[in-house]
This record gives sequence, C-alpha cells and structure tokens, in this order.
Amino acid sequence: MKKISVLMTCITAFALAMNNSAALADEGGQAPVKSTGYRGSYFKNGEIHVNTYGESEGKPLTSGHQDFKPSWSKTGDMLVFFRRLKNDRVVTNWKTAIHVINVDGTGLHALSDGAHTDFNQTWTRDGTNTPIWNRKHPDKVSFYVMASKVGNKPGQETALTDKSYHTWAYSCLIDGRILVRCAHPKQGRGYFLLTPNPGGEPTFQRIECELATSGVLDRVSISPNETKVCFEYQKGFNRKTKGRALYIADFDAKRPSITRAKAFANEEGANRWFAYPRWTKDEKAIVYHASPSLYLYTLGDGSTVKVSTRNGADYRYPHCEATPK
Repeated sequence: MKKISVLMTCITAFALAMNNSAALADEGGQAPVKSTGYRGSYFKNGEIHVNTYGESEGKPLTSGHQDFKPSWSKTGDMLVFFRRLKNDRVVTNWKTAIHVINVDGTGLHALSDGAHTDFNQTWTRDGTNTPIWNRKHPDKVSFYVMASKVGNKPGQETALTDKSYHTWAYSCLIDGRILVRCAHPKQGRGYFLLTPNPGGEPTFQRIECELATSGVLDRVSISPNETKVCFEYQKGFNRKTKGRALYIADFDAKRPSITRAKAFANEEGANRWFAYPRWTKDEKAIVYHASPSLYLYTLGDGSTVKVSTRNGADYRYPHCEATPK
C-alpha cells in the first residue's frame, strides 16, 4: 500500500508539472482557454481592457494611445494607469501622464501633465481611495512618491517623500502605510513600510527579509488580507528583467517581515519575462504575465493555466477586480 501511495504521489506531481509546462508552452498549439470567473484589467497591444480572464475581449476602455499598468481601486469602480506621451529606448526617459478612468469607460481624466516620468501607480486601501505613483527626479535616475485625488487636475499632486533620496512605492496597507523600496539617507537601502506625513517627514519601518540580502524583490503586491505578498525575484543586484522567478511569501505587517518565500513560476530561470503577479480578491489565485501572454496560478492545487485568448497579441500587466496591487 505504501508503494502504491508513493506511486500515486509521483503520478500526481508529474501530471501537475506537465499541466504547468503545457500552460507555459509557446503560442503555437494552444488549447482552448476557459473562463476563470475572475474579472480583471490588463494591457493588450497598448490598450486597456476590462474583462473576465479566459474570455474573449470586447471593446477596449482606451484606444489610440499606449496605456500601461491599470490598477483597480478597492471600491471596484475605477482604474488608474499611465499614458506614454513620449517614447524613448531608455524607459526612464519616457514622458507619461497618470490617468483615472471608470471601469465602464467613462470619467477619463489626467492627474499629471505629461512633463514627468510618472510610473507604476496604485491606490491606497485606507478608505480615501488616493492614487499614488512614482515620479522620476528631473536630473537623475531616482524616484520619489506622489499622491493626488480623483477629480484633481494636473499640478495639484503632492509629494509624499523627498526627492533627494530614492523611494519607490509598491503596495499599500489598510492602515495607510505603503510598502516601498528606499535608499534612505539614514537607514540605508532596503524595503520599508512608509507612513506618510503630508507636509512633514514620513517614517520608515525596515522590513526583515532574508531573501533581500541576495537579490531584488520587485513589483511587490500585498494580499487583500495583508498576510502574504507576491513578487518578482532577481538573484543578484545587477538589474535585469528576463529570467526572474515569481514568488509568494508570508507577510507580517506588525513586525514587519517577509518570510517563507517560495517560487511558483520560472524557478528554473528561463530567459523570458515573468512579471507583475497580482492577487485575486479571494486570495485563491494570482494572475501574472509571462511574455506575451497572461496566466493564472491557483494556490490550492499549484496549477497554472493560460487566460489570455488571442495568439500573437501582446498581453501585459494583469490586475484583478477591486484589488489594488
């Protein structure tokens, strides 16, 4: 009986590995994609879509531009994204403008004027529904954190951190803190929980994370119940985008700490762009993109399925309904 049990375990593991390999295969012989029931937003060929993952797209929310990285508000009715207005071979030389749009396609308005490099926006979870983003320093490759309000005009945004040192915001907590990566002038480099103090100095609590001593955590997203995080991980500190693995880990906001990290995609380091893992609202799954398609990883059984439907299209930056990154 013990041998049979071991054999069945091996067969199950092999079947799961084959399922994941098939899901991540080249676009050629794709099996039909099934509806997942999870609604989300994403970039497809430069346009923003709202759709149920696994179903064919209808009309995009935006068109005629290059619109990136939609993040869905916790209230479930709005997206914040950035529009590229000036392209450049060097991404940090782009000029962009932060925009808000309702998920039904109405109410589009800009929060920044397009004279800056404004990147990787999200929403606070503290009930204020505040859009925040990262703005490049005008004279060097360094960023600081900005905030505005829905309905504001460009020029009404305010800085949450000082531009004299690098701070990059990733994800927010219900209590108003923001998970950031920072080169703090006194505390040094690392990952912190930032408590904003508009008009004054914010406070920084260092996050304990053993994995961060040997590489870079990027595009970090806190789960809705704030007990886990998912993120990209790059071994070493020389920046690269291809070949990163995607991880899930335990998160303790009180300590604070990131522990028990475990890879769930591209642990082998294939030279491909695995990026932007984001939680579903029920925390049962994570959506991400592995160029050029979108995938859904289910935590319960460890399975991975492809959820983008059009071969040859450029899908990126998936996000789930009412779940700010």
